[in-house]
Amino acid sequence: MKVSSKSSPLTKTLDSWTESRIRDLIAGATDGDVTRALGREVLYPEDLAVLLSPKAAGRLEEMARLAHGITRRQFGRTIGLYVPIYLSNVCASDCTYCSYACHSGREGERRTLTPAEIETECRTLAAHGFQNLLLLTGDHPQAAPVDYIVQSVAIAREYFPSVSVEVYALKEEDYRRLVDAGLEGVTLYMETYHRDTYKKVHLQGRKKDFGFRLGAIEAAGHAGVRRLSIGALLGLYDWHVDGFWTALHARYLQKECWQSAVAVSFPRLFNVPARHTIAHPLSDKELVQLMLALRLFLPEAGFNLSTRERPALRDRLIPLGVTMMSAGSSTRPGGYSHLGDSALEQFATEDRRTPEEVAAAIRRAGYDPVWKDFDRAFGE
Repeated sequence: MKVSSKSSPLTKTLDSWTESRIRDLIAGATDGDVTRALGREVLYPEDLAVLLSPKAAGRLEEMARLAHGITRRQFGRTIGLYVPIYLSNVCASDCTYCSYACHSGREGERRTLTPAEIETECRTLAAHGFQNLLLLTGDHPQAAPVDYIVQSVAIAREYFPSVSVEVYALKEEDYRRLVDAGLEGVTLYMETYHRDTYKKVHLQGRKKDFGFRLGAIEAAGHAGVRRLSIGALLGLYDWHVDGFWTALHARYLQKECWQSAVAVSFPRLFNVPARHTIAHPLSDKELVQLMLALRLFLPEAGFNLSTRERPALRDRLIPLGVTMMSAGSSTRPGGYSHLGDSALEQFATEDRRTPEEVAAAIRRAGYDPVWKDFDRAFGE
C-alpha cells in the first residue's frame, strides 16, 4: 500500500514491510538462513521472516532451547498469574468473530456490572490470592463510558495492586485519567493488521476505524501506562503475516514507549458465532513456531497465554517463553460471584482449572507461580 505524507511513524514502519515482501522472504528462506538467524544475538526483521518459514519448522527443538534460555535469563523461573473481570458484555460494534457483537446471534443476558457488583467480584477473586487483575468491557462507550471505567479501576485498586484494562480504544487524555485512578496496564489487540480482512470482519461501530485502534496502545504508553500488551487474533488472517506485523509493532513500542514494559499475547480463535468461519486456523505446532520466533526476536517482551488454550497445551508451552497466564477465568459479567450466570459469555474457555490447579501445574513444570511481582508502594 502507498504511504501518505500524513502517515504515523508506526504506519510507515508497518507499511514498509508489505505482505509480498514478507512472503517472499518466507518462501525464499534456506537452511543456511535459519542457521544464521539462530546464531544472531539481535535479530533483524529479515531473520524473523526466516524463523517463520517452513525451513525453520523443521528446527523447532533448536529454537525451543534458545527460547528457553532467553526466557530464563530475562524472566527467571516465574510465571505471573492474572485473572479477567468482564465488566460489561454490551457492545455497539459488530465484529463477526465475537459473541458480544451487537448482531452475533448469540443468546444471553446483556448486562453491565454496578459498582457494588464489581466490588463483589473483586472480593471473590482476591480471596484466591490474585494480585493482578484485567478489567474488560464490550465496545460501547455509552454502556461503559470512560467515567465508569475510571471508577471501576479505582474500586479494583482497593483489592489488587496491579490493575489493567482491555476496553475499546481511547484517546491519550482518557488513558491519563485511568492512570491517575491507579491503572497499570492496557491490553489492546489489533485483531488483524491486514487492512482488507480488518474491514471485512468489523462491520459496525467505532472499532471500524483501523488507524485509531492501531495508534491507541502507543497513546496509552505516552499517557504513562506501565504495561502495554498487544496481539493478533490468530485465525483471522495468515499467522505468518499477522505474527510478523505483531512483532514489528511490539519492537516499535519498545523503542517509542521505552518506559513501559511491552508484552505479546497469542489468542487463538475458537468458539466463534455461526456466521463466522475461521479462515486461517493454525495448528498447535504452528502456534509453537510463532511463539518461538517471536521470543527470539523480542527477548525482553512478556508473553501472555490465556485460558483459550487447552490445559495440556498450556502446560507444555510454559518453558517456551510464556511469562504470564490467566487462570480460573470467566467471560461473563458477574461470573465469579454467580451474579451473572445467565449473562452472555464472550467465548467458552478451554482451560477450566481452578487458579490453585493452574498454580500446581506451573510448579510441576519447575516454575514458581507469582501472584504479585512488585510491591504496591512501587506503583504509588
